[in-house]
Amino acid sequence: MKVCVPTMENGGLNDMVAQHFGRAPTYTIVDIETNAVEVIPNVSEHMGGTGVPPEYIAPTGAHIMLCGGLGPRAVNMFEEYGIDVFVGVSGTVQDAIAAWQKGLLSEATDENACREHRHE
Repeated sequence: MKVCVPTMENGGLNDMVAQHFGRAPTYTIVDIETNAVEVIPNVSEHMGGTGVPPEYIAPTGAHIMLCGGLGPRAVNMFEEYGIDVFVGVSGTVQDAIAAWQKGLLSEATDENACREHRHE
């Protein structure tokens, strides 16, 4: 099973979680069965590229997204790709995975999505 975390650099398990999901410089993907770590750059429209993160994270085979928070559009897109999203993480990638494994995170919903991303 692969877990994806928005991150600040290329530090693998010791990298810090980026608190703004869409503007994270990188995404760290960890296979929790093999401990393989892959870091991919954020090339989304937020960073001057094209597309949105769920579109290029899905092909990595990630099953779970762990982040501090994200907007309702991203929550819905991940849901369409069959990726479960959990919010409330901080610290390092390793901290985020440990919190998820202990059941300490909330599953992302439209109700707990970041308020600043609501364009009403």
